[in-house]
Order: sequence, then C-alpha cells, then structure tokens
Amino acid sequence: MDAFSDSQAVARYAENPPRMVPGYADMQRMARLLLAERAPDKAQVLVLGAGGGLELKVFAEGQPGWTFVGVDPSAAMLDLARKTLGHLSDRAHLHEGLIDGAPEGPFDAAACILTLHFIERQERSRTLREIRRRLKPGVPFVAAHFSIPQDERDLWLSRYAAFATASGIERSHAERAKTGIVERLPILSPEEDETLLREAGFSGVRLFYAGFAFRGWVAWA
Repeated sequence: MDAFSDSQAVARYAENPPRMVPGYADMQRMARLLLAERAPDKAQVLVLGAGGGLELKVFAEGQPGWTFVGVDPSAAMLDLARKTLGHLSDRAHLHEGLIDGAPEGPFDAAACILTLHFIERQERSRTLREIRRRLKPGVPFVAAHFSIPQDERDLWLSRYAAFATASGIERSHAERAKTGIVERLPILSPEEDETLLREAGFSGVRLFYAGFAFRGWVAWA
C-alpha cells in the first residue's frame, strides 16, 4: 500500500475508483442497503480500509442514524477521509492501523471495500476472523475486492485495463496499473474468497456484485 503514503496519489484517489471499478457507485449503494437489512437505525458500523472515506460518505448520507469506526493503515488516507466526510466527520471515529487497532465492539455491521486484495491469504484469513469476532451474532458484513479465477487472471485484468481506458484513463496508465496489480496484489479466486469467509465464521455467504475483475459478497456473523 505504498501508493497510499504518496501525497499526489492520495490527492487523486477519489477520482480513480469510479473510472476503474465497474458499477462502483451502485456497488457502494448496494452494500449500504444490504447492511441496512439487519443493522438497526442507530447502528455502529465497523469499516476496514476506511481511508479516502468514499464508502463512509455513502453510508453516512444514506443512514443518518449510523455512526462509524473506520480503520486504515495510512494516515494520509484517513486525513482524506475526514475531508471527504466534511460535516459528517463527527459521526466517524478513525483509527490508524490494521484490524487489531479497531475497538472490540461489538458492532452492528461491518464493511471492507476494495481492501482485502492487498492482504496475503494467511493474514486475510486472520483479518476476517478478527472482523467476525468484533460483530454481534447475526449481523451483516459486506466485502468487495479483486477476485479472479486463477486460470483467467490475464483475461480479466486485460478487461479491467480496457474498462479503465474506456472510462478516460490514459491507456499507458491503465496498463501500468494492470502490471502493478499482477506484481503486487495477492488476488484469490472467488471460490477461495468464499471459503475464507466461511472459515472465519460467517454464514449465508452470497455474491451480490460482479464487475469484471471485482466481486462482492454479503455474509452474516
């Protein structure tokens, strides 16, 4: 996640997800609606990977009674989250660090969007268990990130780059992003992602979103 300590990359962050993640705004909205199915009107929601604040803003605007605990390893991205939230920032307590830096809860819901693909499999498994441990029984969790069948990785990442180019990103930048993903991200297959969710103690794991190289699931603690 070195890019998230680069001031220029952080400043541009909010521009990129809508241009690189198919259906990004709708995916966030769906995530919020899925959490709201079981979370109470005054829910306290744990958001892992909260830097930037994009999903926090969507959740806060859509659910005026919710409060949030956001966790992210990048201080610069947490500063951006505060700016993104603006007058809503008083409803979010932001913590620099990994999942171990999150309060114990228990929380009424949790989300982890475009974050788990940065984490190696063993640590990802532990992270999911730690999220689950901080949730009340039966409450919802949503996650969305890169998730690609292992024998189709080149194909789907080429489609990812093509989508970014069609969205206005320079082709050379899109290709560099694709190369960086191949070199640095420990992307799992959809089957592996679902297995990790179940092994962490989540039930009712269901796919709710698919956008080229990205997948999203809802599950219950």
